[in-house]
Amino acid sequence: MFVLELTYTAPVEEIDALREAHLAWLDEQYEAGVFVVSGRKNPGDGGVILAVGDDRDRIEAIAASDPFAQEDVCAYRITEFTATRTAPPLKEYRQQLHV
Repeated sequence: MFVLELTYTAPVEEIDALREAHLAWLDEQYEAGVFVVSGRKNPGDGGVILAVGDDRDRIEAIAASDPFAQEDVCAYRITEFTATRTAPPLKEYRQQLHV
């Protein structure tokens, strides 16, 4: 599982001009089953996305396809982790530690 943290690197006007395309991109990733949760950070200097998967290269490629990333108005920080515990409704996303 991955945490994708994006931080805006451009003025809000540039972000707003791309927001509709970014939201459509988010919808595509939800439909593909990659994204589980997303939202704006507080304060509003970026966002956070929770993504499922085991292939970091694939997640990095997906992040790079974000219109925000393509237009260089944000920077992504991607953190991989093993989701060994979840709330009951999210149990399908639980992972086993590989020791």
